[in-house]
Amino acid sequence: MNMSLFQKSIQKPTIDNNSDRPAVNKVVELPICSIVPNPAQPRVIFDDYELSRLAVSIQQNGILQPITVRRLDDGLTYELVSGERRLRACKLLNMHYIPAIVIGVTTKDSAVLAVLENLQRADLNYMEEAYAIKNLIDYYGLTQEETAARLGIAQSTIANKLRLLKLSDDEKGMVIRYKLNERQARALLRLDSSRRSDAIVYIGGNQLNTAQTDSYIDDLINEKPKPTVKRRWSFRAVNLYINTFNKTIDAMKEAGINCEAMKNKTDDFVEYVVKIPLHQTVQSNTSTT
Repeated sequence: MNMSLFQKSIQKPTIDNNSDRPAVNKVVELPICSIVPNPAQPRVIFDDYELSRLAVSIQQNGILQPITVRRLDDGLTYELVSGERRLRACKLLNMHYIPAIVIGVTTKDSAVLAVLENLQRADLNYMEEAYAIKNLIDYYGLTQEETAARLGIAQSTIANKLRLLKLSDDEKGMVIRYKLNERQARALLRLDSSRRSDAIVYIGGNQLNTAQTDSYIDDLINEKPKPTVKRRWSFRAVNLYINTFNKTIDAMKEAGINCEAMKNKTDDFVEYVVKIPLHQTVQSNTSTT
């Protein structure tokens, strides 16, 4: 492994005149072993292939942008503020020193900067962004408005990203795995939880764009009930009703109602015309003695 590029850049850290500590806001070479991770680091997924590519680039071209750290109270240890991927790539190359800028910030500011850098560099997927923002709000007791002001983004953007966390853990993993974008993932919240997994598979499997996803979810929400299947009567059942009707006519006649029933049968239907008089004439039989 050619380390000449690094060896040329490794210099003794710049020392502040008033102390034996490296100067603040200047590029210095720090021992990698003295740098600890940022507990507020929002990135949780590091692609091994991408890290390897970055390591090769660093090996060939050097580190073009120093990492940023803050000095901890012991004066010997530094907490990483930004540059997690660069630091990991240097560790892959077994480097002992790394260019760094030491800044004077508080723990809270360090956390905000860590999130901000990743947001600006698009290093996070949208679900990691949502978790990072939530951690800032919860840990430091910030409001959405305060978080938006610190990160320099709209409060509505903060609210939309936090809404993504309403998805279940399985659903969060699925939307990333099926490569749904942020708007598609957020649109899933319009569905009942029981229908989301199938929707994710359909959207991802068919590679729907955002507009098609919205239309698909609209169709699911507005889905009309399945039409009731009309019962088809057998000929035997039809004859049963015809016989019942005939018996009704006979019963009316036996009751003294002088009704007339005319039946017309074709190949397609049976037609009945029934005439029932409104005024009945009752004839009584009298005997003469």
